[in-house]
Amino acid sequence: MQTVHLTDPARADPWVGGARELMLTVLYPARSVRGFSRAPQLTPAAAREFAGLAPHVHPGLPEPGAVDWGAVLTHGYMGAPPLPGRRPVLVYSPGGGDSRTLGTTLAEDLASHGRVVVLVDHPGDASQVELPTGLRTTVLFGPPDPATFRTMVDTRIADLRLVLDRLSDLPLARVMDSCRIGLYGHSAGGTAVVYAARDDRRVGAVANLEGYLDLYPTPAGVEQPLLLFRTDGFEGAPRIESSWADLPGRRVLLPDANHWAFTDYGSLIPQLQTSGLVTAAARAALIGTGNPAVKLAEVRRRVGTFFARHLL
Repeated sequence: MQTVHLTDPARADPWVGGARELMLTVLYPARSVRGFSRAPQLTPAAAREFAGLAPHVHPGLPEPGAVDWGAVLTHGYMGAPPLPGRRPVLVYSPGGGDSRTLGTTLAEDLASHGRVVVLVDHPGDASQVELPTGLRTTVLFGPPDPATFRTMVDTRIADLRLVLDRLSDLPLARVMDSCRIGLYGHSAGGTAVVYAARDDRRVGAVANLEGYLDLYPTPAGVEQPLLLFRTDGFEGAPRIESSWADLPGRRVLLPDANHWAFTDYGSLIPQLQTSGLVTAAARAALIGTGNPAVKLAEVRRRVGTFFARHLL
């Protein structure tokens, strides 16, 4: 696992001005992890910030001080050397208000099957992002209004295209196969990856995990294989179905689940509920009522199989 800082001097940040900055986490099969330490999901500074933001970004999460978010470890080892070979590249855009680290569970599984996975943070709408220039926090508290949502998605589209443009410059470019690139995203990230793929021949397949596609007219120009994956519990289901109506693509329904079952909350929330820190109602509203291990396995299988089929 490695982290990467990108700057786009040609583009102004829409939220704070100045050159647009991004943070990436890159996951990949490692040659060896001997002598390297497991990476935390959040840095100490990001964990402290998230503890205060969590119940505001996602109502129902524990109040500040109830959880040591900095103690959560990933299965990645920071700085471990990559296994030789050139591998498909998958680029992930998280949901609005979420940081890239909340896509770690699925990304680790995708990387364990021989892919390089790039998690992208979008400073400004992400809950918190630790940049070399300082810690940025979210502008979002509650659902964004239409103008804010459009700015958020337009910014994400440009962010994703910057990442695609810079793949060959990343420290791990030697293990990336630029002829096999997929995009996937959750919620606003799902919206962004579909529009970012329009007319971009570098992208070979796109997976939309419950993102609206009515920001613009039907996204013509998306000729790549498309996975349209949603839950049966999301309150925005009618809008999702309407916005997907005219699109070709593989449609999949995740039963007994809710919107954030596609993220690390699918693993974290049941543990918090068992500890008495999250109510059954909050769990249902965030990830649904289904068996978390079953839901996680289904998401991994569906997304992994989709990219295995279309990024040969």
